[in-house]
Amino acid sequence: MMLTVATLGMVSYGLYSVGVGIFDLVTTARLEWWADLWLIGAGAMLAFAAALVRVSMPGGLALAVAGLLALQSIGLHNAGHLYNELGYLLEVARAIFAVTLTGLAYLGWEPRKTDRQ
Repeated sequence: MMLTVATLGMVSYGLYSVGVGIFDLVTTARLEWWADLWLIGAGAMLAFAAALVRVSMPGGLALAVAGLLALQSIGLHNAGHLYNELGYLLEVARAIFAVTLTGLAYLGWEPRKTDRQ
């Protein structure tokens, strides 16, 4: 159950980030083009990693953590450009969300029969 919740959270967060990046790139262009591409790439990486996490593929959780960290870093960049300040509460909430998803995935991880000694 925990693995399913973590997977759904990661897929949702990844697809949301892809959608926001595409929307900003095509319509409003409030950010630099490379920042939008970074947002799209990090979101796509997280959505892909969520599928690997769901099947407990070795390296899937590491890829998911990399995607979450990439989204955290581009979120810091975008906050400075969009709001001219860092909203610490938003950044802490995003970090807590990422740690929660990672923890749920780790606790729900299903080792394969070949992984057992």
